[in-house]
Amino acid sequence: MTPEQTVYMDHAATTRVLPEVAEAMRPFFTERYGNPSSIYALAQQARQALDEARERCAGVLGARPGEIVFTSGGTESDNAGIMGPALALKEHGRHVVTTSIEHHAVLHAVELLESLGWEATYVSPGRDGIVRPEDVADAVRPETAVVSVMLANNEIGTLQPVAEIARLVKERALSERRFIAVHTDAVQAAGAVPVRVDDLGVDLLSLSAHKFGGPKGVGLLYIRRGTPFAPTQVGGAQERERRAGTENTAGIVGMSVALERAERERETNAAACAALRDRLLSGILERVDRVEVNGDTDARLPGNVNVSFHGVEAEPLLMGLDLAGVAASSGSACTAGSLEPSHVLLALGRSNELARSCVRLTLGAENTAEEVDYVVETMAGLVPKLRALSKAASR
Repeated sequence: MTPEQTVYMDHAATTRVLPEVAEAMRPFFTERYGNPSSIYALAQQARQALDEARERCAGVLGARPGEIVFTSGGTESDNAGIMGPALALKEHGRHVVTTSIEHHAVLHAVELLESLGWEATYVSPGRDGIVRPEDVADAVRPETAVVSVMLANNEIGTLQPVAEIARLVKERALSERRFIAVHTDAVQAAGAVPVRVDDLGVDLLSLSAHKFGGPKGVGLLYIRRGTPFAPTQVGGAQERERRAGTENTAGIVGMSVALERAERERETNAAACAALRDRLLSGILERVDRVEVNGDTDARLPGNVNVSFHGVEAEPLLMGLDLAGVAASSGSACTAGSLEPSHVLLALGRSNELARSCVRLTLGAENTAEEVDYVVETMAGLVPKLRALSKAASR
């Protein structure tokens, strides 16, 4: 490997658009550009493409086509997935349960509801980064309207027991003869672990296309039939009046093709990524001392490695990796400009120092063993140098 070659290990931030996805999208920028809400033939070509894409996405998720709402991406899907049922159920209760390690698209939506008079409970995980189902169930109150727990954490990759959480919450709701909406942010999960709505038992589920080989700026929100839902974006009758705005036909078509391929190749790609992940993690632990692994090493996404280095801040380490041609991050791309330590690692009980020294390396099917070995070698050289510089600066 040479610095001129980019070793891309930030697949949790975004992925390359697959060639077959770009090709499927192309006609809807040129020949088939009609507005799917219009009635003439050109527009109906776009409408047919939307219907077919909806069926493809529903098929992957085990849902009905009418339960799929197309959005502008994961953030909108998370916002609507929480605020939509909360607003619809406001006369029955104004309390939301979520976790302290959610993506900010969830946390900020809950905070917005709090500013409008709702109450919220934030359940903390164990030191392994996994939330206990009984802790979530215990947080449910008579006025709870929505419970939101992510399927896979975007920073440390830990998999949450969403199916068990949904089962406990639904048992509680049934015993009290009321409805509690269960939402999961599955943005990081698609293409890595099974995402079937009935197996998970959720009422709402969020996805974002660019996490699994689709384009940026498009996502979906699954809303189980019968779930109370108030639209949070109004101004048109699109998406059965659940999300106003002209649909991004090209992006939606691309997402459906990418999602089908991601599911078709999921087991093969997951096995390959897990092998590379284990090679990367064991290499770092063997070559670099004073390293902390963040999150459970078993119940995690197959391509996620998140480690903290004692005595090294993430920013200079990431800059050094970039100069060596390695693309990595310290956590969510949505908070990359923040100087605050990772809220996820703080929730795990990590110190501010370790929360500021974490590096997230996320692998994809395109990565190779040669690239993994190059990253290990690069880190083994960088970390001691940065520690020496930090020690000298503190004198």
